[in-house]
Amino acid sequence: MNFDFSDEQKQLRDEARKFLADRSSSKAVRAILEGPEPFDRELWKGMAEMGFLGAAIPEEYGGVGLGHLELCVIAEELGRAVAPVPMVSSIYQAAEALMLVGTETQKQMWLPKLASGEVIGTLALAEASGRVTEKAIKAQVANGKLTGVKSPLADGDVAGLAIVAAREPQGVSLFIVDLDGPGVARETLDTIDPTRSQAKVTFDGAPAERLGEPGQGWRIVSDVLDRAAVLIAFEQVGGSDRALEMARDYALERMAFGRQIGSFQAIKHMLADMYVAATLARSNAYYGAWALSTGSSELPVAAATARVSGTQAYQHCAKNNIQVHGGMGFTWAFDCHLFYRRANGLALAIGSQTTWEDLLIERMRRRNDAPVAA
Repeated sequence: MNFDFSDEQKQLRDEARKFLADRSSSKAVRAILEGPEPFDRELWKGMAEMGFLGAAIPEEYGGVGLGHLELCVIAEELGRAVAPVPMVSSIYQAAEALMLVGTETQKQMWLPKLASGEVIGTLALAEASGRVTEKAIKAQVANGKLTGVKSPLADGDVAGLAIVAAREPQGVSLFIVDLDGPGVARETLDTIDPTRSQAKVTFDGAPAERLGEPGQGWRIVSDVLDRAAVLIAFEQVGGSDRALEMARDYALERMAFGRQIGSFQAIKHMLADMYVAATLARSNAYYGAWALSTGSSELPVAAATARVSGTQAYQHCAKNNIQVHGGMGFTWAFDCHLFYRRANGLALAIGSQTTWEDLLIERMRRRNDAPVAA
């Protein structure tokens, strides 16, 4: 069994890294962080032209038709570059939902626009603080009209398409809503990572088109989030590796008491712990990538494992990168905080660490209790 990417996939990784080094430099990321723009529009356009947005979208729907392994490769490089683009919302969630349960008409309508970057998508679940569950969904759809509030909604201030979880007589269902249409009001929210924006979106009789079977919305959401968890895990792996590299390089460069600080045992142990966390996260992300790309029944467990491991690793590496840099690491002038912001933002992107730990335990128990075929 091959536990690594193919030569072609590694070549894609190298091309993506070169592209992002040029287009998503620290200076470019800071321009979004400190400026009025919610994301880097030129970078987004360039990614669409490179085929990154449509990597896993079939060619008949305007994509490149490579596959999820290639999308994982791209996701890792986006994480390394702290790319200020709405990839998680538009591609990892909205596009995946459409590919999973969209009708032929819905796919033809929206997937080419998502692949080209013409439209940004998002998945609207949360309505208040706290854990997002099926019971917590209060938004309602009646006679094709959506009423309710979604907050925080990732990239809700820039998205043109929302896949919204809302109630109807059959239970919680998913609905496609044009965020540029009538009955939609938006308010941008302040967050720890302004390079990945959040918004409060209020629906007041907005036209809504059902996506998937009625009353099956939460089952579909679970499937979409599992897919997104694997892809986000690769962003977290990329960010973890880059934070580790930054800390290592600084430890070799910075001198104290006539020696490199990397020679001090406390720094060595910190870097070693970062390496172990990042390596473990990569292993679990690869497991998730295999399950996602093969359609394996292992995906729920693999996705939860990758999510938990990736979140732990990125937060650990981002935090300790600051520690290795000492007092300078906490300043605006150094780039450490860019990774710290992204690590904490991604940690909540599709549910908290505790939520996914509980899911992992539940799924492993369910798998272990399943009857063994004779």
